[in-house]
Amino acid sequence: MKKIKNDIFPSEFAGLLLESMAGGVFTLDEEGCITSWNPAMERITGYTSDEALGKSCSLLKFSRCFGKSCPTGFKTCGIFEYGSVDGKECFLQNKNGNDIYVVKSARLVRDKSGRLRGVVETITDLTELHKARQKAEEASLQLGNIHKLHNIIGKSDLMKQVFSSIKLAADSEATILIQGESGTGKELVAGAIHYNSDRAEMPFVSVNCSALSESLLESELFGHVKGAYTGAIHDRIGRFEEADGGTLFLDEIGEISPLIQLKLLRVLQEREIERVGESVKRKIDIRIITASNKDLYNLVKEGLFREDLYYRLKVFPINMPPLKNRKEDIPLLVSHFINIKNKLTNKNISGIARSATRFLLDYNWPGNVRELENAIEYAFVVCRGDYIDVFDLPVEVRQMGYQHSIKENNKKRFAENPIREKLSRDILLELLEASDWNKAEVGRRVGLSRASIWKYMKKWDIPLQRE
Repeated sequence: MKKIKNDIFPSEFAGLLLESMAGGVFTLDEEGCITSWNPAMERITGYTSDEALGKSCSLLKFSRCFGKSCPTGFKTCGIFEYGSVDGKECFLQNKNGNDIYVVKSARLVRDKSGRLRGVVETITDLTELHKARQKAEEASLQLGNIHKLHNIIGKSDLMKQVFSSIKLAADSEATILIQGESGTGKELVAGAIHYNSDRAEMPFVSVNCSALSESLLESELFGHVKGAYTGAIHDRIGRFEEADGGTLFLDEIGEISPLIQLKLLRVLQEREIERVGESVKRKIDIRIITASNKDLYNLVKEGLFREDLYYRLKVFPINMPPLKNRKEDIPLLVSHFINIKNKLTNKNISGIARSATRFLLDYNWPGNVRELENAIEYAFVVCRGDYIDVFDLPVEVRQMGYQHSIKENNKKRFAENPIREKLSRDILLELLEASDWNKAEVGRRVGLSRASIWKYMKKWDIPLQRE
C-alpha cells in the first residue's frame, strides 16, 4: 500500500491490516487529496495506487454524498459539517466509466490536539448484491405470472370447482383455508387468489410453518427487537409487516404450536401485531390464506388445534383433489411439464408414447402433481428419443403400472373364464390378486364356499390378508 505525505496510518501493522482487507479503504489529507489506497480499491475502481495518490476523491464521481453530488471544493464537503457518514448506498464510476454499486462510510480523523489530520473512507462493493436484487425483482414478476389462473392445469369437474372457488375468493377479502394432500398445488392456488385480487400489486409472502421451531416461527412471523433473545443483534421486521397491504400465505398451518395459534387468533381479531421483545402494537393490513395437508377439523376434535381459530381460518374453504381422483388431467399436466422442461433444457421432446401414458394413468401418484412433475423431469434426463417411452419413466411408476396391468388382465380372464380345472396354490394366489383378496369373490369364481377358500389358504400357508 503506497503512501505519500501526511500518513495518518503510521503503524506498520495498520498498513498490513488495510492491505489484507477485502473492502476498499483510502485516506485523504486536509486538502482532500488521496494519501493512501489499498489493493481492494485498485480491484474495485480499476485505478492503481500511482493513478489515485495525490488526486481528489472526485476522481470516483460518487453519485451521492450526504444526499447530494460531490461539491466543487473539498472544504465545502459535508464530511466537515457532520464528521462522518455511515453506510450510504451509491454508485462510483470506475476507470472504464462503468457504475459500480457500493456502500461507503467516512470519518474525519483528528489528532489529540483536535487538529484535522484527514479523512478515512471505506468502500464495499455491492455489485453482486445489486445483481441479486435485480434477479429477485425479476423473479417476483415471474412469480406473478406463474400464479396466474391459467398456470393451474386441469379440465376435470373437480378442478373446475377449484377454478370457480379461486375466482370467488379473489373477489373477496375472506380468510381462505386450502386443504389437500402434499403436492396438490395449494401454494399455486393461494398465489392465484392473490394475483387475481385487488392486492395483486402488493407483496405475496409465503411461510412454511412446519419448517421452523416455535421460537423461530414466532420471530419469523412477528419480527423482533434488538436484544429480544440471544442472537437478536438488531431489529427485524416479521412476515406480517413484510406482507402489509398484500397477502400472507401460511402453509402447513396444522403444525403450529398452541402459543402461535393464540397469537395468530389475536392477529385475525385485532389486525395488529407486536414484535418479540416489545409491547408496541403495530397495525397491519393483510389478507391471510392458510393451507394444510391434515384435516384441521380432526385436529380440533383431538384437542390439537383451537376451535375458535379453526373457524376464523375456514371462512372460505377450498379443497384440492388428489391427482388419483382426477386422472383425466394427467395428459394435460404431462404436456404442460414437457413444454416447460423443453424450454429449460433446450431439448425438443415432442410428447409421450401411448404405452407410457398408460403407465402414468395406472399409477396412483401418492406425491400428486409434484411427483408427476418430478417423473417428467426424470424422463428428460434419460430420454434419448423424440418421445418419452415406458423405460424413461421412474422405476416405481413402471412397477406399479405393470402390477396394475397384470391385475386388470387377471380380473378380465377370471371373469370371462371361471376356473373349471383343479384348484392349485398358484391359481388361488392369482385369483386372490384379481379379486383384491376378497375370499367370497374367489369362491364364487371357482364354485366353492368362502370357508373352503380359507381352508385351502391355510393348507398352502397363504396369509389371510395381502402382505
